[in-house]
Amino acid sequence: MARAKLKWFSFTDNMRILHLTWIAFFISFYVWFNHAPLLASIRGTLGLSEQQVKALLILNVALTIPARIVIGMLVDAFGPRRIYSLLLFLSAFPCFGFAMANSFEQMALMRFLLGFVGAGFVVGIRMIGEWFPARQVGLAEGIYGGWGNFGSAAAAMTLPTLALLFGVADGWRYAIALTGVISLVYAAIFALTVTDTPKGSTYFKPKRSGAMEVTSRGDFFLYLAMNIPLYATLALLTWKLGPANLKLLSTGVADIIYGVLVALYGFQSVRVYQINQHVFTEEVPQIDRYAFKQVAVLDLAYLVTFGSELAVVSMLPLFFQDTFGLSQIAAGILASGFAFMNLAARPGGGLISDWFGRRRTMIVLLIGLAAGYFLMSRIDSTWPVWLAVVVTMGCSFFVQSGEGAVFAIVPLVKRRLTGQVAGMAGAYGNVGAVAFLTVLSFVAPQTFFLVIAISSIFALVAVVALLEEPAGHMVEVMPDGTVQMIEVT
Repeated sequence: MARAKLKWFSFTDNMRILHLTWIAFFISFYVWFNHAPLLASIRGTLGLSEQQVKALLILNVALTIPARIVIGMLVDAFGPRRIYSLLLFLSAFPCFGFAMANSFEQMALMRFLLGFVGAGFVVGIRMIGEWFPARQVGLAEGIYGGWGNFGSAAAAMTLPTLALLFGVADGWRYAIALTGVISLVYAAIFALTVTDTPKGSTYFKPKRSGAMEVTSRGDFFLYLAMNIPLYATLALLTWKLGPANLKLLSTGVADIIYGVLVALYGFQSVRVYQINQHVFTEEVPQIDRYAFKQVAVLDLAYLVTFGSELAVVSMLPLFFQDTFGLSQIAAGILASGFAFMNLAARPGGGLISDWFGRRRTMIVLLIGLAAGYFLMSRIDSTWPVWLAVVVTMGCSFFVQSGEGAVFAIVPLVKRRLTGQVAGMAGAYGNVGAVAFLTVLSFVAPQTFFLVIAISSIFALVAVVALLEEPAGHMVEVMPDGTVQMIEVT
């Protein structure tokens, strides 16, 4: 396979789009995880219990599940420039609300709404897929995801210091509000400086909107099955916040939410049938087919890679602080090492996939990920701090590289559905985050890490058994009816 070469420091043509887009993603993560390194201060100001702190961690990733599905559809229909700009603009306001909250209930609502900003990742996947060819798309998506994901590490490294520099007791409020201002400003910059495709290129849109297109009966039923965990995870969150646990929701409200989730799944299933009913009456032409099992396996792989990253980034500063007796600033800096690896590891995962094969790369990285989390499950106060950090960063290398490997494949499944494929995989990342954080609310951190390791083994089995290496070409039909072949090898 031809080696991918990018002009890293260029700010022209597709590299200009890459840089502007990863910065947008960086800011979205900076806003999304602005609370994690400040949890000790927030806990002290509002007198939060440990269960309330853990509830905030879960709420932060809950709304991102449906948001990534919705944003995936919107970006395929309206283009990434409009959707990313709007997302950054709207996300600033719950950020301001969180900074001004004076009760746990207010804070919980704003944290839940802020989960929407996490859907920004999906937008950039489609944007980069439009601007880079198959031989470079793994590396380009890796740079976008890795450098953008670094926003969470940047938040961990800078926000505690910024809160201190504001020189007031509630300095954390000003630090968090500042991230909202940054989001507002960049929303305008992004809208004015990017285009959806290179000049002269066609932006392919789905033939039908409202659900993902599938191309066989078996894929239809697999699609319905893969939607169930998205709703089940929201039901799990409702149970966690309900009368049996944190008591933030009454029995009546929880029952209503359960009913709404069942109704929404039923409505979506009907919509999926309306979009795809033709697969029961006629054979889909060969040039339009794709294997939905590719999407399903990528969903599971992203559940254990990105899902574990979200969960670990949320809890790691407090884990280091409580385990080793560190200050808030020191714990934030050391914990940032987990996300810091994004700068090199995620592009590395994409690059290795481009060079040595996407399926083979995924297998190796999932093996390393499972081993890394097993080692993290052994960390306790008897460890030297430096060794805990080394093990954490080593595990993170496989986590971030695995994410890069997943999204080295996503743009090669079906071009006109890239936003929706990315949205579903991204939503599964949040399914993993909610599931893992829910586990954390019941067990010690060491057991939490062990659960992730075991889950990674299940994902590895799915990749070995079902994932196919992308080969040949994708086929898309131009608006005038002519056929365009898009290389995926």
